[in-house]
Amino acid sequence: MLTPVLLSGGVGSRLWPVSRETHPKQFLPLAGELSMLQETLQRTSGLEESAPLVVCNEEHRFMVAEQLRQVDIKASALILEPEGRNTAPAVALAALQALATDPEALLLVLPADHIIQNVAAFAEAVSKALPLAEQGRLVTFGVVPSSAETGYGYIKCGASLDTDLYDLERFVEKPDAATAQSYLESGNYLWNSGMFLLG
Repeated sequence: MLTPVLLSGGVGSRLWPVSRETHPKQFLPLAGELSMLQETLQRTSGLEESAPLVVCNEEHRFMVAEQLRQVDIKASALILEPEGRNTAPAVALAALQALATDPEALLLVLPADHIIQNVAAFAEAVSKALPLAEQGRLVTFGVVPSSAETGYGYIKCGASLDTDLYDLERFVEKPDAATAQSYLESGNYLWNSGMFLLG
């Protein structure tokens, strides 16, 4: 079963003073009436899935619970981080929780602070990725770059597996401006979205 894992432990320091440690950006309505966390929850509600797992900082547990209640979504668990340790430990905790109840779980790992306007394209991308994850492959989602950004990581596409599906050749973390421009011009690189699907 597909289990969304929402990572909402960040402090959103790059958007200070709007986003603060006590009220990070994922809990703010930056792109509409709902918070970014609530938008992410609703984006996953159209998928064939089990209830989401939400990983958050212990300080934000009540805020997360209230935002879930406001959109009438029940999480299968809130996983509380006593201290933020970035993505890998958060995903490991979520995987242990999910696998305890469903040994065949497929985890759709999503940062809770993304703005995705084309929800149908998102759902289609997840649907296309599911068979690969069911085969035991780790799937990462890339975004076609619109500019040479130095603040994003990049994915170099390898061999084509199908329309819009590629082997991953390598990750590149936040290149300099000239390198980012060469990636944009090559057409072989995507921005790393930080979204993953794994089983």
